[in-house]
Amino acid sequence: MTTAAQEWATATEQQLLDEALKLAPTHGWSRRTVALAARALAMSPAEAELLIPHGAADLAALLSRRHDDRALATLADVHGSNLKIREKIRRAVEARLDAAAQDEPATRRWMGFLALPANLPLAGRLAWESADGLWRWAGDVATDENHYTKRAILAGILSSAMAIRMTQGRKVALEFVDRRIDDVMRFEKWKATTKLRPEQWLSEAAGALGRARYGRG
Repeated sequence: MTTAAQEWATATEQQLLDEALKLAPTHGWSRRTVALAARALAMSPAEAELLIPHGAADLAALLSRRHDDRALATLADVHGSNLKIREKIRRAVEARLDAAAQDEPATRRWMGFLALPANLPLAGRLAWESADGLWRWAGDVATDENHYTKRAILAGILSSAMAIRMTQGRKVALEFVDRRIDDVMRFEKWKATTKLRPEQWLSEAAGALGRARYGRG
């Protein structure tokens, strides 16, 4: 693909996402949302399929990555060198929650979409991506097992905090974040007493998405 074609594809994906954000509160992250978003841009079904072959799942991934970018743009103005690691992670999670909340009606339906059993692997990958970006912003350069475990823990925190943010509000979500960050900062003690299984953090993320989907805090 040429540079011009790549730029067109990237720009058009974002335009499709913009249209989907208008539609998702009513139609969810669905084939209908994809079709209506494409129609709004005068795209044929074949063109839309070529651009986002996985349909609503691709749009859901684009939204998560937009929120990641939005959070990192906010954090670019934060002077991390003046903060302790605990404060960095707290600011990072807060920025990510606020980034998603800007699209709250669509984000609620997005969480419901990711809570579907078939979409849990995607939910896990996106939560991991978000956690990785935040840890990198915080200056984490670990390459041993800590690299993976830190991201697994933070992915679970993010997913649960997002569910709380959508069901109980920002204040309660941040109080939850403050409590859970203690787990990250006490990582060595936590690791000694808890055997993290690869599916454990995904299970926590799935539970959070399910609570958001069905309106239980």
